[in-house]
Amino acid sequence: MADTSLNGRRVLAVVTTYGVEQDELVVPVQRLRDRGAHVDVAAVSEGEIRTLVGDKDPGKTVDPDLTLDRADTSSYDLLLVPGGTVNADTLRLDEGAVAAVRSFAESGRTVAAICHGPWLLVEAGVLEGKTLTSYASVATDIRNAGGTWVDKPVMRCTANGWQLITSRTPDDLDDFLGEIGTALEAGA
Repeated sequence: MADTSLNGRRVLAVVTTYGVEQDELVVPVQRLRDRGAHVDVAAVSEGEIRTLVGDKDPGKTVDPDLTLDRADTSSYDLLLVPGGTVNADTLRLDEGAVAAVRSFAESGRTVAAICHGPWLLVEAGVLEGKTLTSYASVATDIRNAGGTWVDKPVMRCTANGWQLITSRTPDDLDDFLGEIGTALEAGA
């Protein structure tokens, strides 16, 4: 029997059309959908999403469900920010993506970011007082943005009235998705 414990939960994954780390997008989307969650992949621009493996090798091509400017961000329970160095660096320059993070944080909804994904949160200015993890090279940026960086497979922080779930690398996806599932089951 299928696990439908996340029926009725809505997740918005925000990415660019080039450079997202394949497993940080494809694996969470598939596992969350398998558990009954409605997941929309929103690209910041038109076109197919070309993923990478290890930031360099071509990965799977993914069709986005919509562009971010067409997404009603208020209708989602959780914002998923996958990494990939190129994706995250480009994403943090997109005003719509930055606004989406601020909207989730200000409304008390959950944001989940992995690997280099927290760069978007740094840009959004929402990390003051938060404790999180990421790919190690992002640690200084997090500290400079007022956050506390820890080296753990997954970190859940509820400071400042909103929940932030972060993880380091694709190697930590099971822990990351476990925390996301727990948050969504609890109503995010």
